[in-house]
Amino acid sequence: MNDYKEKFEKMKIAGSLASKTLDMLTNEIKEGISTNKIDKLGFEFIRDHGGYSAPLYYRGFEKSLCTSLNHVICHGIPGERILEEGDIVNVDVTAIVDGYYGDTSRMYSIGKISVKAQNLIDATYESLMKSIKILKPGVKLGDIGNEIQTYVEAKGFSVVRDFCGHGIGDKFHEPPNILHYGKKNTGAELKPGMTFTIEPMINSGKFEVKVLEDGWTAVSKDKSLSAQFEHTVGIKDNGYEIFTESAKGYLKPPYN
Repeated sequence: MNDYKEKFEKMKIAGSLASKTLDMLTNEIKEGISTNKIDKLGFEFIRDHGGYSAPLYYRGFEKSLCTSLNHVICHGIPGERILEEGDIVNVDVTAIVDGYYGDTSRMYSIGKISVKAQNLIDATYESLMKSIKILKPGVKLGDIGNEIQTYVEAKGFSVVRDFCGHGIGDKFHEPPNILHYGKKNTGAELKPGMTFTIEPMINSGKFEVKVLEDGWTAVSKDKSLSAQFEHTVGIKDNGYEIFTESAKGYLKPPYN
């Protein structure tokens, strides 16, 4: 019996609720909706399915999820902004169920978007999945970052350095930090039972970041587009498990 089996089962429940929230939002996120409305729908869905939205009141954050548009890298605060044709937006959801956390985010495209925006979204998603596919005991943390960095830089994009993935379980954020850049065979070794997020933030321009006066919203300093995808994963004896996969098979936009 694996001593982490019970923890993984609880994290699967929390991760599934977070993922189902994004599934539900897929048909709602379109031209004309406000980011406040997205936030309200997400909060109500999590609440109505036995969970709680982890970001709400976390360190003073006043919304239930993050909506990061266009050149916003992460921690975008939902507000009155109406989504328009050509926008890209990341929606980041963390659900707490029975004391355990599930954290995931996806990109959404509004109507027809630019080729550059689509290429950025595609590269960001592929970099996440490439980094997940190498996970197993003995792999080093630097290997994860190296997979992401090597892939996206070859496409002409850059990896944000100021934010990283994180350990997660019965706490929202805990060690280790999961950097999205790095050198192979460096850093701590993965061990069975570890649970953490991988959440690459990739810019179409340079990687430098600026945090706005609200203390949360992080934008690309050169105002270039930014994209992000996130999964919560666990390390098993012989590989990995993704706790936040879409029940509807949604991977990246456009979602059909």
